[in-house]
Amino acid sequence: MKTDLETSRELSVQIAEAIRDAIVSGTLIVDERLPSEAELSEKFNVSRPTVREALKRLAAQNLIRTQRGATGGAFVNRLRFEDAYGQQITTSTLLLSMNEVDFETACEARFTLERACAPLSAKRRTADHLATMRAEIHRQGQPGLSDEGFCASDVAFHRALVDGAGNPVLSYQLAGAIEAIEPLMNMITFTARSREQIVALHTQIANAIEAGDGGNADIALQELAAYTMHLARDVMARKKS
Repeated sequence: MKTDLETSRELSVQIAEAIRDAIVSGTLIVDERLPSEAELSEKFNVSRPTVREALKRLAAQNLIRTQRGATGGAFVNRLRFEDAYGQQITTSTLLLSMNEVDFETACEARFTLERACAPLSAKRRTADHLATMRAEIHRQGQPGLSDEGFCASDVAFHRALVDGAGNPVLSYQLAGAIEAIEPLMNMITFTARSREQIVALHTQIANAIEAGDGGNADIALQELAAYTMHLARDVMARKKS
């Protein structure tokens, strides 16, 4: 573990980075107890409050957990994909908002990634994934559903499609696309879209996934992408006029 610190950078950040790198490299393994605060303080030649701040940073990233008692201390955590979804969504949302990514770029990214999941989902989806997709389609057809409710249901439908691929790495990578990019797209297009048309396309996707037909699921996703882009262009044109 690297213990030489730069005076020009915040010490607690560097300590957290050193421990994180040791976890990533396998020098520190899952469930291994970290050295005590006193030992880390001596190792890095810093105060215990500085070490404590570094450990707080690692805990906030779910890389370590703390336990009280005689056998307590800080331990390397087993980070699950599900635990990291929130960070992925937050980072994606910030990147989109801070870098002003245009709608077409965001739409292209989201649907390109999701289409990669369609053939896998057609092969691997479970009854629960399909049931979720059907339930959300039914929900989207309810006349009293608010715009916010429709957007949330739209996200849940596509989340089930992606998770149906049975690949946790894909699910993690697409967390930002589905739960950060898609709400942005909904926010721009919700005034112009036809719920009936979206429900019809969602139904085509679900039917193809149920039939194990990844090709037709991909075609329906392409149609949905084209429809979404058409809506966005109409909205933008009206704003300019």
